[in-house]
Amino acid sequence: PNCAFYTAGHPLDVEQRNKKIEYALPIHVGNNVWIGGNVVVVPGVTIGDNTTIGAGSVVTHDIPSGVVAAGNPCRVIRKLEE
Repeated sequence: PNCAFYTAGHPLDVEQRNKKIEYALPIHVGNNVWIGGNVVVVPGVTIGDNTTIGAGSVVTHDIPSGVVAAGNPCRVIRKLEE
């Protein structure tokens, strides 16, 4: 519950942002992914297969397959055993 997937963003440069320039990037979520509550995923991120994202995480970069990841920013905590 309360997860947010943002595919749109804006430049950090003030002049470009004031021109109302925005961009959109896809988010890819693999198979068998468990995403905890209150997770935020930003534009352009890929979350690999068989991965768990801990509650309250902010996913700002790609997360590989087969891991537990959590935090702000989200980072790999450990690999999942098969």
